Amino acid sequence: MSHHQHHNTEDRSLDSVYYIVAVLSGMFTGAIIDKGIIWVVVGAVLGLLTAAFFLKSAVRGRWQD
Repeated sequence: MSHHQHHNTEDRSLDSVYYIVAVLSGMFTGAIIDKGIIWVVVGAVLGLLTAAFFLKSAVRGRWQD
């Protein structure tokens, strides 16, 4: 039982890594398109949404038996 809780805690700590990478990637993409500072924010938001979808569908599904 504690082994299952360890995976749950570890998964939550890795979630923040996915979100940080997504925000930075989105901001970088927004900066590259060079249309203004607003696109950096839009890229960060789209990155967060993509990470949330990825975590919900791909990462969570692989641990369920």
